[in-house]
Amino acid sequence: MTFGLGPDEWQAVLLSLKVATSATLVSLPLGLAVAWLLARRRFPGRALLDGLVHLPLILPPVVTGYLLLLAFGRRGVLGAPLAEWGIVFAFRWTGAALACGVMGFPLMVRAMRLSLEAVDRRLEDAAGTLGASPFLVFLTVTLPLSLPGCLAGAVLAFAKAMGEFGATITFVSNIPGETQTLPSAIYTLTQVPGGEGPALRLTLVSVAVSVSALLASEALAARAGRRLGVG
Repeated sequence: MTFGLGPDEWQAVLLSLKVATSATLVSLPLGLAVAWLLARRRFPGRALLDGLVHLPLILPPVVTGYLLLLAFGRRGVLGAPLAEWGIVFAFRWTGAALACGVMGFPLMVRAMRLSLEAVDRRLEDAAGTLGASPFLVFLTVTLPLSLPGCLAGAVLAFAKAMGEFGATITFVSNIPGETQTLPSAIYTLTQVPGGEGPALRLTLVSVAVSVSALLASEALAARAGRRLGVG
């Protein structure tokens, strides 16, 4: 079943799903750790860390992509040593995942942080007085209670990754089959004669995927809330 999409269009759809899923899964542990740090700890430089986390939200996406190119390009500060180990991001699908992960990271952290801050600290203290270690308290009390917000943060990051364009095209260009995601493919099709039809089809696919992700987020959050007796 092709749903009217050609091979090149399906390639862009599947690559977008691959990039968005990879970006979300890889950034999830780091996002949770940073959200917990901002929600639970007071330390010098906390405001600076908070600002750096949210920087991609206020910078033009093209600027973020260019900074990634400077840092992770083959001659970049981090890209050059990584290339010696065979790890290359620039003009690869992994670079698209990196760009999407960076752009979606603030949304993920924000949702997780708000959810963690809403957890009743008395429940954590009670678990601690019963002999549970801080890590065990987090796994058995904090994380389950904040799960709906964490799921929402992950889905927001996924949806952002599916629609990311500026940072991605600046960092990894628009290479069919390698870095051409849905937004890049739509942009390309709008620049060529007769591309309106395929562009519209890909736009509808993009909308369908985003709406499905949001509905899945609501369903998962509601299910987690019912299990926890919330709402």
